[in-house]
Amino acid sequence: MYKRLILTVALILAVSSLSAQEFRCAVSVNYQKLLTTTQGYASDDKKVFDNMKQAIEDFVNSRKLTNLEVQSNEMIECGISIILSERTSATDFKGQLSIQLKRPVYNSNYTTGLFNYIENNDFMFSYTEGQPLDFDINTFYSNLSSALGYYMYIMLGLYFDSFGEMGGTPFYEVAQTICQTASNSGYKGWRSSESQKARYWFMENHTNSAYANLRLAYYYYNRLGLDMMTKDQQQARQNIIQALKYIQQVHKVRTNLLSVQAFFDAKISEIVSIFTPAPPEEQKEVYLVIKEVSPSNVVKLQGFNTK
Repeated sequence: MYKRLILTVALILAVSSLSAQEFRCAVSVNYQKLLTTTQGYASDDKKVFDNMKQAIEDFVNSRKLTNLEVQSNEMIECGISIILSERTSATDFKGQLSIQLKRPVYNSNYTTGLFNYIENNDFMFSYTEGQPLDFDINTFYSNLSSALGYYMYIMLGLYFDSFGEMGGTPFYEVAQTICQTASNSGYKGWRSSESQKARYWFMENHTNSAYANLRLAYYYYNRLGLDMMTKDQQQARQNIIQALKYIQQVHKVRTNLLSVQAFFDAKISEIVSIFTPAPPEEQKEVYLVIKEVSPSNVVKLQGFNTK
């Protein structure tokens, strides 16, 4: 599959197929905060949360979105977590949604983080026990299924961008359609006017041609950087530096992009690990980029050459 991943992917929009799905997703639903609220419920109701977890796992892990024939050892590793904070009725919930995505590194047992994103604590959705999570990119069935579908396509976009230049384009375009469809639902989180972390913005950052270098950064960092580490470490580090400079160029076009911060949220610890033993001149290049683009992370570069 590794070689296939750098080829152009033809998108399958008939998402109901149940064979050779792409994702292996670990799901968690944490309802401990509900135990300390006045929204009491019978102990038997706790099975609702187990069934919610199972429904989300089935939604993500049983859905085929590409034409790739994916073997079990080739599936995309990801995680979805929901921390519930309110239960306003038997079927209505509020909480925090977080997404994690990993990618294998060539010729190693190492996996690198591509996406480690936590939404604001205002994810509202309905879930009725025993009802399937219906989904179509052009139809809004529920906020839960639309949000899950949206992030599945975002993850595919990031994943394929990391294997080929602009390889994720068709997936971001589908995420855009989902976002447009859901924006009229009345649920928060979809419209650009709502907040800096609205789902609209992450999709927009990856479909706006003005920020194309953001997507090149994923390719240079992962395919030409990490994947080359066992072959030529010096060249691999140079390519990672180039990836950071692509991010810097995007930052100069527009500061404080949501997706730029998401990049460093996923990569900063790894960057520190890669360049701690690197030559001083490389450390300096990395330091200067991060100081400009993500100054909150400068503290993590203690010991780097800064002169």
